Amino acid sequence: MLEGLFQPMHLLIIAGIALLIFGPKKLPELGKGLGDGIRGFKAAMSGEEKTIDGNKDERIKKDA
Repeated sequence: MLEGLFQPMHLLIIAGIALLIFGPKKLPELGKGLGDGIRGFKAAMSGEEKTIDGNKDERIKKDA
């Protein structure tokens, strides 16, 4: 049922619709925001935090 869902032609159609909806200036900003969100989620799941200057700080873990 889902084996042919993401064929190249389908992806081109989806990219074209996104370009029409958001415009060429907004798409890079959306991609950057999505990437930052994914990186933040991964960092939160692994227990690391990044400070504003980009250095990683380990969270203090308390033993229960």
